[in-house]
Amino acid sequence: MKLLLINFISLVILACGDQPKNSSATTQEIANAEPVEVPTQDGMKRAYFASGCFWCVEAIYESVKGVEEVISGYSGGHTKNPTYESSNTGKTGHAEAVEVIYDPETVSFQTLVEVYFGSQNPTQVNGQGPDLGSQYRSIIFYQNEEQKKIIEEVKTEVGKDYKKPLAAEVLPFQKFWVAEDYHQNYEKNNPGNPYIQKVSIPRLKRFQEKFPDILKEGSH
Repeated sequence: MKLLLINFISLVILACGDQPKNSSATTQEIANAEPVEVPTQDGMKRAYFASGCFWCVEAIYESVKGVEEVISGYSGGHTKNPTYESSNTGKTGHAEAVEVIYDPETVSFQTLVEVYFGSQNPTQVNGQGPDLGSQYRSIIFYQNEEQKKIIEEVKTEVGKDYKKPLAAEVLPFQKFWVAEDYHQNYEKNNPGNPYIQKVSIPRLKRFQEKFPDILKEGSH
């Protein structure tokens, strides 16, 4: 009986050990990595942000002038091919993120960063609104030193308006994994969903009231 108990405990320890190896080191490795710069395609650039539920963030950036498309996905972690289910475990390191495809002649990267901080509660740690967990944490990704400088400058300026520190991590962009098809344009395709009605649409409206001058026609 005692031997069985020891074996059982060993199995439990082994199972618990099936976690990311030295997660703090992994996080540090990600933070210290060289940023990957995504090339401009047909005059369009790409920017990457994580700020809670990607349904909400996608709808916010979709309403901004100069933004051609926004894609929901995952980024910031250490595993390959993350899924909605795996990212929700909090073990992949990935956060729900969006890829913003934009025309730099119409909207600047700095404006997108200002939209980022102005469309969330920037002091909330590991979550946004009712969505809690590391998969909902705020991350803003940079692809080069110029973008990093812009992010830090905007973050410092925004931080002056808050007593608490801003929660957004600033990380070098590595890779963006596109989310499952049903997540794309979720707010637009599911307007009657209770979460969309109670969380996503009110968040979008709050943003639009703060940034009326940069909205696409008909987005008000």
